[in-house]
Amino acid sequence: MNFRVNPVFLNAISSILGVTRDFNGSGIIFGNGQRNIIKLFDLEGKTINIKSFKVPNLVNKVVYRFFRKSKAERSYEYATILLSKGIGTPEPIAFVENFNALGLKDSYYVSEHLVTELTYRELILIPDYPDGDTILRQFTRFSFDLHEKGIEFLDHSPGNTLIKKVADNKYEFFLVDLNRMDFHETMSFEQRMHNLRRLTPEKDMIAVMSNEYAKLYTNKSEAEIFEKMWSETCEFQEKFARKQRLKKKLKFWKK
Repeated sequence: MNFRVNPVFLNAISSILGVTRDFNGSGIIFGNGQRNIIKLFDLEGKTINIKSFKVPNLVNKVVYRFFRKSKAERSYEYATILLSKGIGTPEPIAFVENFNALGLKDSYYVSEHLVTELTYRELILIPDYPDGDTILRQFTRFSFDLHEKGIEFLDHSPGNTLIKKVADNKYEFFLVDLNRMDFHETMSFEQRMHNLRRLTPEKDMIAVMSNEYAKLYTNKSEAEIFEKMWSETCEFQEKFARKQRLKKKLKFWKK
């Protein structure tokens, strides 16, 4: 076993290890659990969120044992970095890895559980979401802040930002699903726009985001920002659609 615990929770090490050992037999399932399973547990009166990562294939068992940090460890480390840079994310509590003779057997990322009103996805699914324009503009400022701090969140997609209302017309944003990130001294215009490509296929939302981003990023005009952001979005959507069509064909032949 390999694990690391946030110093704030050192007195709860035995409890944390206990709930990961009994992960399959206890806890409350949170979400759909298609790839990874997330469960909620009580830790000394505090609700915590434990993510059990999908058991890696044979090659990755070895890779995660000897050559690369596991998704659980990366999630913990990246959460710590984000908080140090003033970026919202649920407080990291621990990561736990279990090994066998072949390599990594299973791994868990433990964090606080945040109760929030929505994710970015609701802004897409509900066009007239209350205060939607304000939320979208504040989210764009949040994304700009990530870019200014050199944070390239590689899974910057609709379900991976939790949004919490903290006052009238004031929202806070929290990144989740953290195991894929790059950190830079600076981010180019191309990197910034590429990073926003997965968020929405809605052109009117891209227009709002471009307008708000242009208020902060003065190296390009609003028109240039919109053109690049929309181009990146269209390219991503086309690739995604091709991938989905290929999956359907493969599933047909499997049948």
